[in-house]
Amino acid sequence: MEENILYEAANLKDIIHDPGTARLIINKDKILDSNLVEGIEVLPEEIKDGVKIKLIVKEGAIIEKPVHLCFGVTSENAIQNIIIDADIKNNASVSLFAHCVFPFAKDVLHNMDAKINVGENAHYSYFERHIHSKDGGVRVIPKTRVILKKGARFKTEFELIKGRVGYIDIDIETICLEDSVMEMTARINGTDKDIIIIKETGFLEGENSRGVLTSRVALRDNAKAEIFNKLIATGAHSRGHVDCKEIVQDSASASATPIVEVKNPTAHITHEASIGSVDSKQLETLLSRGLAEDAAVDIIIQGLLS
Repeated sequence: MEENILYEAANLKDIIHDPGTARLIINKDKILDSNLVEGIEVLPEEIKDGVKIKLIVKEGAIIEKPVHLCFGVTSENAIQNIIIDADIKNNASVSLFAHCVFPFAKDVLHNMDAKINVGENAHYSYFERHIHSKDGGVRVIPKTRVILKKGARFKTEFELIKGRVGYIDIDIETICLEDSVMEMTARINGTDKDIIIIKETGFLEGENSRGVLTSRVALRDNAKAEIFNKLIATGAHSRGHVDCKEIVQDSASASATPIVEVKNPTAHITHEASIGSVDSKQLETLLSRGLAEDAAVDIIIQGLLS
């Protein structure tokens, strides 16, 4: 029963019978299902109110299909602690697709603490999609620390655009060494009394390192958001960009704090931040085509979050 709820909510039915797809399915602190493929090790350990995971991608291994992770809580009230230690060895490549599913939550606390090491010339991408209940009874507090070795590539995307956010406090830091590249993106749709806090920090320490921090947040009703995006460039010829856009409707409120620091005369960082209502020209165009205002606003917000 628990498996079916998580599989259906995360749309995992097609992959659970595929022996060529690595996966790990967790409900609160219980491992429901797992599968491994050549080149990757996933060592889970059940702990109090959660699971500790050691993930290793072997040197030179290319994992063709995305690894699917599902961290779910099917009960209304619970605490879930997820601890991840990921080591992507030199010249390896892997993509992870994580589904965090809380379909009936009334008082659920989801903590995540992740440490990620991406080896030389290795590629690691992580897409995290949240599926929440309509009641806003979820508190999500993920903390991630990433180190990119020479020539490494790291891309992470966080998406929460269906169901109530509740409370979310994202804290992610990435250290970029020589010739490494990072992309960190968050897309969140807040309604009612949701509270959204995003703290993204990138340290461009290595020569020719690159980094982009992107936040897209839409707020309605009485939702609130605080966005802190920070890039620090100390590496020679390092390059970075901070991009934050927030749409505010009704009585919602938002703040954006882009911080850029350049400590090397050959480095260069740019930033862009905007907060406001939906674009009036876009709205007028959609209204002229016969759409009701609420439907037109929904389309514009979905465009921002896509």
